[in-house]
Amino acid sequence: MDLLIRNAKIRGREKLVDIGIDKGQIVELSECIQAKAQKEIDAAARLTVAAFVDPHIHLDKVNIVDVVRPNKSGTLKEAIKIIWEKKAKYTIEDVVERAGDVIRRAALNGTTRMRSHVDVDTIGGLKPLEGILEAKRRFASIMDIQIVAFPQEGILKNPGCEKLMREAMKMGADVVGGMPANENSPEDSRRHIEIAFDIAEEFDADIDMHIDETDDPFYRTLEMLADETIKRGYEGRVTAGHACALAAYDDHYANYVIEKVKKAEINVITNPATNLMLQGRHDKQPVRRGITRVKELLAAGVNVSFGQDCVKDTFYPFGSADMLQVALITAHAAHLSLPHEIKTTFDMPTVNAAKILRLEDYGLEKGKRADIVILDTDNVRDAIRLQPIRLFVIKSGRVIAKTEKKASCFYKT
Repeated sequence: MDLLIRNAKIRGREKLVDIGIDKGQIVELSECIQAKAQKEIDAAARLTVAAFVDPHIHLDKVNIVDVVRPNKSGTLKEAIKIIWEKKAKYTIEDVVERAGDVIRRAALNGTTRMRSHVDVDTIGGLKPLEGILEAKRRFASIMDIQIVAFPQEGILKNPGCEKLMREAMKMGADVVGGMPANENSPEDSRRHIEIAFDIAEEFDADIDMHIDETDDPFYRTLEMLADETIKRGYEGRVTAGHACALAAYDDHYANYVIEKVKKAEINVITNPATNLMLQGRHDKQPVRRGITRVKELLAAGVNVSFGQDCVKDTFYPFGSADMLQVALITAHAAHLSLPHEIKTTFDMPTVNAAKILRLEDYGLEKGKRADIVILDTDNVRDAIRLQPIRLFVIKSGRVIAKTEKKASCFYKT
């Protein structure tokens, strides 16, 4: 074997196990592996899990907050306008440098796979995509990246975007994106969705759209997306990000839409770090929370995950590319505090996110790719609560990150 992890604490197992890895795959899990390996790691009863997956981030926009004018209103609308000024001046190396910082940080925090939305429009053209394609190539040893061609400025609203979307898919984008609420009318929003499906069918690609990122119940593109998914027979291949307006609907309509989302097998990604910051900015008390109906979606059997979304950009000035930090924020925002809810929260950046990216080789079991994180804790609740050191991060059977314990506390009695 190439690598042997001993004494690992695995979710769902009472006894410690050894994990044998060879040629990038898990080849054995048992209480005591007798075989030798070129390298051994003692997990020392620390929690050992499949590596984290971030299903929603914008790598082309990260780390620009210090080089653009401030978002004085703190709103989504102004954030997008500020991006225009920067996006028109992007260079490939600039995008790679900013994205690379976040990719390395994510790897240190235990993430080995991401899905990044990348702006495709007539402002930046295909320069953002060129930059992220280069970052994908340059950092392939530590991160797998799926790229979403994302028409943030609209498709009908931004003449020329539809052609650029097709060019983006030809260049190497993996997934067709969308933002149908950013059109001039509900009719245009519906047509936006139809065009995205047309492109997805041409390239046999999945779809991942920003849906109704607003507190305004007027916006109802989630139902449109569900209807088109069923009409096209695209069940299981569509993801709705944000879906904030779902929380603004009355309960009757919200339940009606959630039923459609379940029927269409649409995945939903909530991004609470960003949306808690952006939504409800002008509310008086009580201030709306700004995230989707996580509990109701889970109760309906919808696959729900969360993403980092933004790191130091005009939308969100914070972010550390740490999925356990986002897990803690999600748990607070969505009231996920019961024992089974805490377990579900940990599932979101692992098995649930892997389902969204349709990763057939994901998991901590024999035959799966050896993407593994050893956390300096022995349970899921403390993993979320403390966001402990990632002692080892392994990708395809190779250690890509290691963190030593250094903190000390001195006191006298």
